[in-house]
Amino acid sequence: MRTAGLAALTLATLLGAAACGGSSSSAGSQPTSNAPKKPCTVDDIQVSGAFGSKPKITIPDTCTAPTQELTKDLTPGSGAAVKAGDAVSVYYDLATWSDKQDVQSSWDQQPLQPFTVQPVGQATVIQGWNDGLVGIKQGGRRLLVIPPDKGYGPGGNRGIKGNETLVFVVDAVTVTPAS
Repeated sequence: MRTAGLAALTLATLLGAAACGGSSSSAGSQPTSNAPKKPCTVDDIQVSGAFGSKPKITIPDTCTAPTQELTKDLTPGSGAAVKAGDAVSVYYDLATWSDKQDVQSSWDQQPLQPFTVQPVGQATVIQGWNDGLVGIKQGGRRLLVIPPDKGYGPGGNRGIKGNETLVFVVDAVTVTPAS
């Protein structure tokens, strides 16, 4: 009798949850698709490939574009660190957040030549590079996640939509100290 009562109680609980549109869940279950997503961190973005070779950038679907500029050294480098006012020659790859596509890469240009940023901090590049390249060491690879206000803003640029979050992988080939 006790077993029958327990079975009836369990069945009633399950039917009640189904009638209310709910589902039984346990701690640690996956959020529903209607649950708000959290902003991504640099650790959510996957990058493969070694310094000096074109990277593969994978932007996740499980979180939203960050609203702050994020950086992470993927390869620390062992040479001089970039300071404001220095020049740095880099290879780079750019993916856009909204479509998760690789849209620009210095590795695709022939002949392969690094792009020089100078003076870092006041160069005629997006603000996210002026900020995000400070501290990278020669021989280092850095992930830069740049929100629209430090990228191309509402107007976009060269086929990149307005208000786009930019994801760069940058290799610091040479660092030239300011004189």
